[in-house]
Amino acid sequence: MTVSNAAGQHTLRERNLALVAKEIFAAPEPLSRASIAGLTGLTRATVSSLVDLLVDAQIVSELAPVVSRKAGRPAVPLTPAAGTYFGVGLEVNVSHLGGIVVDLTGNVLAELITPGDFRGSDPAAVMAQLGTMAVALVDEASKAVHQPRRQAPRVAGVNLALPGLVDPNKSSLRVAPNLGWKDLDPVDTTPISSALSQALGYGVEIAIGNEANFGGLAQIASSGLSTFIYVSAEVGIGSAIVLDRDVFLGRRGWSGELGHVKVDPNGPECTCGSRGCLEQYAGLAALLRGTGLPMDASVDDLVEKLKINDEVAGQVIQRAGLALGSALSDFINLIDIHMVVLGGVYQALSPYLIPIVEESLKAHVLSAQWAEFQVLESAVGSGAAVLGAATDVTRAVYESPASWITEQDD
Repeated sequence: MTVSNAAGQHTLRERNLALVAKEIFAAPEPLSRASIAGLTGLTRATVSSLVDLLVDAQIVSELAPVVSRKAGRPAVPLTPAAGTYFGVGLEVNVSHLGGIVVDLTGNVLAELITPGDFRGSDPAAVMAQLGTMAVALVDEASKAVHQPRRQAPRVAGVNLALPGLVDPNKSSLRVAPNLGWKDLDPVDTTPISSALSQALGYGVEIAIGNEANFGGLAQIASSGLSTFIYVSAEVGIGSAIVLDRDVFLGRRGWSGELGHVKVDPNGPECTCGSRGCLEQYAGLAALLRGTGLPMDASVDDLVEKLKINDEVAGQVIQRAGLALGSALSDFINLIDIHMVVLGGVYQALSPYLIPIVEESLKAHVLSAQWAEFQVLESAVGSGAAVLGAATDVTRAVYESPASWITEQDD
């Protein structure tokens, strides 16, 4: 995006507000106004004025002054405000619905997972169920905010994570093969929006995104990693390509469909209509089917078999690990990222999968003899998508605080 050099006073204030807010939110320890001035190059008077706006909008909080041995006024530490703005993350997956609410500090104030089988489900009915869930979660989160506030907490937005191709520009779903969903209209017209608007008394912006991409965002916050491939495995397999702490979406937002990388052109038919896709060898349904476990079994049931050295389970994991390594090798040969984070059901299977995947990468990646691979277990687990979805909402508040300040001033 090209930004004009001739920025007006209002535009300049917006930029500086965002600059100051980002410094406060990124700091490992609370900053003072003076330290922010030193970091940003802005004058102390300008920083003080901008901080006052952020505090008044309840985006930033002031802590008790710290008395210094040096002459002058005590420094007032500044931190992200707790319990003032909510980010809501929702998820539809084949085996569950999920929801979470976080505030600007990243604290989880409410969360819920509802198990179920959502293959071939009616999108409208599921959206209605999610609307009810969202209202209940926001109510629980509001009750969890104990300290008195000048105003009630405000829902800054809702992100819905879906396992499929999402058009981020139109906030619509093209296809989610494992759900059997296709061409879902923008979700701001669904029962989620109407349920929240009725409960809160104001409209809430709702957007959708790919669940693996949201999961990748959660890994950034939890692990501090900056460049990696995040693999999210459930019944299907998705991935996020993270470059310098940003998710690479591709031209249309459809990057990272690792589960539909072909590992055997003569393999079994996939739900996407192709054959030999990775998820037919390494997705949860394939793993359960291969070990003879019922389709409603959990990954923990598979882990129990692996713990007792069940021969069939070991063979299934070996095949899955080799297939996953083969698909990842293609990714790494193309994009030159040598760090992989395994999430979703792969988190529990990591001790068994990682050695197999690493050996496969060493055998199939051209640069293997000059670069080390790191295949890591996710620090977040199966709740990564909703957590990333919720924190993406709150991140937008402090990265673009001017709009929220305007709302408070009106």
